[in-house]
Amino acid sequence: MNVQLSYKEGVLTAFLAGEIDHHSAREMREQIDEAAQKHKPYCLRLDFSQVPFMDSSGIGLILGRVRLCGFWKGHVVLCGLSPQLGRMVELSGIASVAAIERRVS
Repeated sequence: MNVQLSYKEGVLTAFLAGEIDHHSAREMREQIDEAAQKHKPYCLRLDFSQVPFMDSSGIGLILGRVRLCGFWKGHVVLCGLSPQLGRMVELSGIASVAAIERRVS
């Protein structure tokens, strides 16, 4: 399983692991969406600390969750982004629709 989910006090955290590509993104999306539909969290946190690589499917994964959470006025927070993933997220413009939690050194 590439996703571990934790729900606590209105926050659903998805701990993502492994490379995110077309095939893995679909499985992750299904697991996250099922839990999000059930709990309708005010905050969905996507933790990328165990993701070494993602292609454009990862961007689609994020944007789809932003849209889903918008249905119940929730928001998405991205955390644990490596410098490479952070740059990809930055260039895609995702920061305008999802919060990005920066690593504290």
